[in-house]
Amino acid sequence: MESKGDGVNKMKRGTKEWIIRAIILMIGLAIAHLGVTLFLLSDMGADPFNVFVQGLYHRISVFTSSGVLTHGRTHMAISLFIIIVLLLVDRSYIKIGTVLCMVCGGPIIDFFTWILGLVLSENTAIAIRILMLILGCVILAYGMTIVIKSDAGTGPNDLVAVVISDKTNKKFSIIRLLVDGAFAIVGFMLGGTLGIGTIVCVLLVGPVAGFFLPKNERIIEGFVKKHI
Repeated sequence: MESKGDGVNKMKRGTKEWIIRAIILMIGLAIAHLGVTLFLLSDMGADPFNVFVQGLYHRISVFTSSGVLTHGRTHMAISLFIIIVLLLVDRSYIKIGTVLCMVCGGPIIDFFTWILGLVLSENTAIAIRILMLILGCVILAYGMTIVIKSDAGTGPNDLVAVVISDKTNKKFSIIRLLVDGAFAIVGFMLGGTLGIGTIVCVLLVGPVAGFFLPKNERIIEGFVKKHI
């Protein structure tokens, strides 16, 4: 029979574990959005999800002249829609980290854009831009796997790939590639801008994330067990 003291200690361990996982998530979020910032500053195309957002925003704005609709608000609306759908499918995938990803992502990108803007300019050589694009995709994929394996939640668009991967027992890297490809193609058909960076992101992020996922899972779970 579990004593009152055991129950209190279990609750304390649970709280401590949640805090540790939330910190790991925020670290992964910062790393992932550093990659996103490098990707965006390469000026070689938007990431697949934002191509979709851009295309949907363009399509809706044709039918309305209201200043209420913006790219950012369209992004938020799609994210909320995805979360609502997943709440109906399997609410266990929606965690506090999902909300943190939505709330913190923009300010993190703004911060890194300001920092990197001090050393980059519009005259940056194309070779450096290509390097920024590839490096950004790799850093994005690495940070994304930390966020996912923190088990504290993940971004709403990443959840689509995670849920499909889990439900179908298919490799995350393959599902991520297919999901990114679908977002990019549909977004382009709606009027979004598809650049070379978008194609590189579709082909690179999934396989790189698939490579890092098991490694980061072992590292994170070992770290959490050691500190609770």
